[in-house]
Amino acid sequence: MLWATAAVVTLGFLIALEIAARHYGLPGPIATQVQEVVFAPKSGFLLYASMGLMMVVLTWRQRFIAAGAAIGIDITFSLVRWAADVKVTEGHPFGNGALWVMLGCAVIAVTRRTGQERVLLLKGVGLGLLLVAGRKTGDTWLLITSKTRPAVLDQYVATADHALGNPSWLVGRIVTATGPVGARFLDYVYTQLAVAAVVVALYQLRNVAVERRFPGHHLVRTFLVIGLLGPGIYMIYPVVGPVFAYGADGGHWAVANLWPDTPPPIGTPHHMPFDEITPRNCMPSLHTAWATAIFIHSRKGPRILQFAGAFWLIATLGATLGFGYHYGADLVAGVVFTLTIEAALRSLERGWDRSGIQLVAYGATVFAALLVSYRYLSMEMAEHPWVFGPLLILAMTSVVYGYVRTTKLWEPKAGPARQPEPQPEPV
Repeated sequence: MLWATAAVVTLGFLIALEIAARHYGLPGPIATQVQEVVFAPKSGFLLYASMGLMMVVLTWRQRFIAAGAAIGIDITFSLVRWAADVKVTEGHPFGNGALWVMLGCAVIAVTRRTGQERVLLLKGVGLGLLLVAGRKTGDTWLLITSKTRPAVLDQYVATADHALGNPSWLVGRIVTATGPVGARFLDYVYTQLAVAAVVVALYQLRNVAVERRFPGHHLVRTFLVIGLLGPGIYMIYPVVGPVFAYGADGGHWAVANLWPDTPPPIGTPHHMPFDEITPRNCMPSLHTAWATAIFIHSRKGPRILQFAGAFWLIATLGATLGFGYHYGADLVAGVVFTLTIEAALRSLERGWDRSGIQLVAYGATVFAALLVSYRYLSMEMAEHPWVFGPLLILAMTSVVYGYVRTTKLWEPKAGPARQPEPQPEPV
């Protein structure tokens, strides 16, 4: 019933987004996903990662068959495009095969499976397709924010960011100094975040095929909830980022061409109009939120996975700031946002108690306080950076400490090893 309800809600949400996108003359998430059944997908890597996520419910023999079928279908598509002289100018020339395999597994589940085996296979297919749908939903949300929020709050966030030392300007100069090699490397890390999440999720779900059930909580749940709730904050707090509001990418809409060489001067901030193309996707930084979730869930993996999780978090923070996509204030809010969601999902899985309610309520309060302070105390923050800068870091650190302390108490205690009872000596 829970999975059926979730499926109905998800379908209704996607239909609503499709209608909203059509209202603005744009293709919605359903239309863009259907197009990728035939046309070149936007991200072939994401489709194959999603298929890998689906395959956690399959046996090894079935996995090899599914992977071979996906590769074979992609080769066929490439030959047909070559024969028809069709050039792939956008997206990737592969990935259709992975989508076809996932859809085929859904058909097999309905027509050839029964009972728990059908449910398990449908769960696997749903998990893989949800990851793809989450990406499409996010793209549609970004288009909607640019159409429905003509004014942005960048001046407020940029002013508040003086309390943190304008980190986007600092890291932007560092990335520029590294040249094209450093920028290309960070761009790869930034764009393949979902693939990194799938690697961690595959480790967490490695025993599903044997145990024939999913664990109560895993990274994909957190990833999807972050993607569902985050765009709602974009609508409330629209921000385009320093490379657009203060850089050359903003064109004549920018305040001035200052990023990353010259930090913005302190002045009374105002709402500023912006174009109907640039997404208002900065507050909070969802890339930071997702990278934080990857870091949290990689902590219980092997050493190499822990190093990978830490590396992806650090590199993502460097990319979000170094490319001018986010202010430092966005990153602080993104960390608090993730820890609050993670605490809520873990409380939901284990059962709500006083510690879980307190942690979620505290995280939500700190997150709301950050947004309010960026909007209404930005001048005070810029004029007293030695007061407000440490306060912002302290607020974020307090949520981190509360999360670590509380979740440690939730971990099952290892009981003392049972000593064997002494046996009587043989006579």
